[in-house]
Amino acid sequence: MSNTLPPLTHFDAQGQAHMVDVSAKSETRRVARAEGLIVMLPATLERILAGDNKKGDVIGIARIAAIQGAKRTADLIPLCHPIPLTRVAADFAIEGTDTIRCTVTAETVGRTGVEMEALTAVQVGLLTIYDMCKAVDKGMTMTGIRLLEKQGGKSGHWTTGG
Repeated sequence: MSNTLPPLTHFDAQGQAHMVDVSAKSETRRVARAEGLIVMLPATLERILAGDNKKGDVIGIARIAAIQGAKRTADLIPLCHPIPLTRVAADFAIEGTDTIRCTVTAETVGRTGVEMEALTAVQVGLLTIYDMCKAVDKGMTMTGIRLLEKQGGKSGHWTTGG
């Protein structure tokens, strides 16, 4: 069985971690879309939808947190390049009686992609929901965090296909 995967880019020839040199890459429009879910007790979701949370508007605050998470990605992920984001959109959808889906789209014009910013934003948005509701539901579960799509750069357009 042959290994057809490309090499990991964050390691040099000696196996040491390093920040990838993107100086030779062209600046292109880059877009990434990611999603994740938080599953909770139906009563917790009812409280969120009713606006009955002592800490305030859960979804509204989670949206701002997701945007902040995208902006702070390079501070959290050690080898991530700080990039100028041109747009971050965080959307929250209710699914069934116990689930909130967070979908984030991050965009830039630059030399490296925004996948990490979109993924970080999703997780921070979901963590904010957890933080705001943990007093009533410590068993909430975050799941399904994944990249859905990326556009731009040398590898072009990629999607999960589903």
